[in-house]
This record gives sequence, structure tokens and C-alpha cells, in this order.
Amino acid sequence: MKLRNGAEYIESLRKLHPRIYYKGKRIEDVTRHPATAPHVRAAAMTYALASRKEHRDLATATSHLTGHTISRFTHVHQNVEDLIKKVKLLRLLGQKTGTCFQRCVGFDGINAVYSVAYKIDEKYGTGYFEKFKKWLVHIQDENLMVVGAMTDPKGDRSKGPAEQADPDQYVHVVERRDGGVVIRGAKLHMTGGVNSHEILVMPTTAMDEKSKDYAVVCAVPVDAPGVTMIFGRQASDDRRDKKERIDVGKPSFGSVGGEAVIAFEDVFVPKERIFMDGEVEMTGTLVYRFAAHHRANYGACKTGLMDVLIGAVSYLTEVQGTAKGAHVRDKITEMSHLSETLYSSSIACSAEGWPTPSGAFMVDTMLANVCKQNVTRFHFEVARLALDLAGGFIATLPSQYDLESEDVGHLVKKYFSGVAGIPPEERIKIARLIEAMTGGTALVESMHGAGSPQAQRIMIYRETELQKKVNLAKSLLGIPQKKRASSKKEKPPKAQ
Repeated sequence: MKLRNGAEYIESLRKLHPRIYYKGKRIEDVTRHPATAPHVRAAAMTYALASRKEHRDLATATSHLTGHTISRFTHVHQNVEDLIKKVKLLRLLGQKTGTCFQRCVGFDGINAVYSVAYKIDEKYGTGYFEKFKKWLVHIQDENLMVVGAMTDPKGDRSKGPAEQADPDQYVHVVERRDGGVVIRGAKLHMTGGVNSHEILVMPTTAMDEKSKDYAVVCAVPVDAPGVTMIFGRQASDDRRDKKERIDVGKPSFGSVGGEAVIAFEDVFVPKERIFMDGEVEMTGTLVYRFAAHHRANYGACKTGLMDVLIGAVSYLTEVQGTAKGAHVRDKITEMSHLSETLYSSSIACSAEGWPTPSGAFMVDTMLANVCKQNVTRFHFEVARLALDLAGGFIATLPSQYDLESEDVGHLVKKYFSGVAGIPPEERIKIARLIEAMTGGTALVESMHGAGSPQAQRIMIYRETELQKKVNLAKSLLGIPQKKRASSKKEKPPKAQ
């Protein structure tokens, strides 16, 4: 791997020149700007773990394409063990950063595109699969960070891509040349976009023949001509000042993933970087596979965050002298129960993984959707219990400026003290950490990341195999069963 540790990753970003704006002004160096630097450090942890002997087994893999040791975030899952190791790695990274470490979307995009490019070639002989493998070897050997770009603005959501008044509401091909294509449009909420090396563009929904120009998958460097990013605001982002490190809550790492709008204004993509162009019937499969991989992740990374949150609120109860209360222990037990239930979902959909014809392994899609549906509930309940135990003082806590003030600092320390022997600064710091992990974009991302709750419910209903369950009931009663239609899924049938 060319980039072997976090420091080398950060240095590699300084050599790029992407066009990034925040609060109306251009960011020249994402590694140093106070709005983006915390997210850079969080992503750097994925590189750091791979360089540490004790974590190497989880954080690295052996490329099936080259035999080289690579980052697991650039690996194509080859078996169930790979899927499970991914889950364990994501929880570990959640524990280490307390936030989003941003490489999952590109990771899941790589795995989805790999198997779908194989399917397209199998049907049409297009050559996408070989081109994708060549690009992927480059990503693996250089250990580059890829942002998976799927979500389009969508404009009027009652209309499809080709029916929009503004055709740019979905990324599409506007010109085809001998050497490639020109694309236009935008992708929203792109986690880690500003501190990635490459953008993997994918369609956001299943498409029909009218939308052929929108059925495009391609790879674009972040600093390609015509690419502009707008970094999103986050809760308490103006606190990211060296003078307010306590008030930030997580001074080293960002609040969530550092999301950005990525606009493509007539961006030229060479043909060797195009992995789908007009094969509309494959768009649904791509979205389906990407979504399943990504939803499976949430039972891992979010439990890592919950581990930190449970630890924070437990320590705060010690500081405040309430740790021995029976209701306190019961609520912390419930928080742990919810967290481990999520984790078990992530492990389960990995353990039930299955091979696609390309050789890449897929998670169990039903269980992946159940996992993400649980995240949309359990993470909120864990946050609610944390705030319940912490107390209302988090909402009105004085700032670090007051804490350090010559005039009123002594009053803050006096009236925010707790159990004897524990400095009041520790109570304030831990309270700010809880505030950061339970407010703002943190929970919004748990709700809508990898698709809103309704998206999972749709997939859960589709995969319920309702007629099979009806037949089970009929069988017990001797009622004649309705013959089930043969499944066209590649996935092997579950045990009867």
C-alpha cells in the first residue's frame, strides 16, 4: 500500500487541488481548515489501524486481484469471513473515533459495482468488468479513499430522472465523445467527499429506457475540472476553534461524516473510467446491492459510537454521584442491550452472506434491511436514555470562555462540581461529548443514512416471502397450498 498510515494519507490530500467551498469561501487545505480537519483525522484512523500490528488482521486484506496486502476498505469481499471482519473493523473504528470515519460508502460502492459490472459484461460483452478491475487495482495499490456518490437531488420526486423540468436534478451524460463522456448534475450528502481521492458515481434509483443517459457509473478524481464541492454546515461547527476545544465535544474528530454537495459541471470522464453507460435494467440491481451492503454496516459503526456514549454517560453518573441508583443501572443495561442487538444484526447478515457469480460476496439483504431499520429506532432510544441519565444541565452549560474567565470561571467550577476529587472540567468535558453525540446531524444520519426508514420497510416487505409463510400455516392445517413461483434470484434459497 502506497499510503501506509494516517500521516501519509493527510499529506496526500495536500497534493490535491479540489474546488471546495464552505460558508461561501473556498477551502484551500482541508487538512488544516477547522471545519474539515476533524473529518480528515477521523478518516486517517482507518489508515492508522492498518499500520498497527494488533489491528492489521481486521484493517487489511489480501487482494484477490494482485495478492498484495491492501486496506480492507478497498477489498472485494471473497467469503463470509471478509464480511464479518468488516463488521468488527467498523465497530472498532466507531469506538476509536466516536464518529463517522467515512470510507464505508466507497467501500460498499466498490463491492456493488464489481458484481454488477460482471453481470453487464456477461449479458452484453461490454468490457466494463475488466476496466473496473484495472481501476480497482490502482485504488488498492495506492490505498486511495473513494467517496461513493449515489444520492441525487431528485428535484420533483413525483417524476423520474428523464421527466424533470431541470434535467440536471439527476447526474446524466450530456455528450458522448470517442474518448469518453461528459456528465452533468450533482450528488448530495456525500460523506467524506472533501477528503477523498476519487469519486465513484452511481445511479440513485432503478431506471427505465427513457433514462438511459442517467444510467451511468464512472470514476472521477476529486479535483477533476468541473467538479465543485460545497461542504455542509453541522451543529456547533462555529465552536471548532482552538479556544473552544472543550465546547466542541469531540475536539479531535468531527460530529458526523463531513457531508458535501458534489456538483459536476460538464465533467469529462475517459472511457477507461466508465463502468455503466445506458444499461438501465442493471440500475436496480446496483442500487439494491449497494443499499444492502451499506445498511449492514450500521449495526457495526453505530454500536461503536454507542459504546462510547454508554461509557460517557456511565462516567458522568459517577461524577454526579448517581451511579449506584438501581434505575441508573437498569437504563445503562437497556442501552447495552439495544447496542448489542444492533451488532448481532450486522453479524447475522454477514454470516448469512452468499457468493454472486462474480465471486464477490453479498450480505443477506433481508437481515441488512432489518439491521438498518433497527438503527432508526435503537440509536434514538440509546440517545434518549443517555440524556435522561445525564440531566438537563447539558442544555444550559456555560462555555469554555466562561470556564476560563478570570471574572466568572471560579463560579462555573464551583457550581458544576460533583463528587469530591473529580475536577469540574471533567464533568463539563464529558457533558459536551454527550451533547455532540446526541444532537445535530448525529441522529439525522442514523435515521436517513443508507436510505430513510421507509426504504428499508419496502425492502423488508419485498423479501418477506409472504406466500411461503402462508403455506407454512396451511401445511399445519392440511389446507391445499398455493404453488410458489420459482425465484429468479441468484441468492441460494434459505433452509425450508
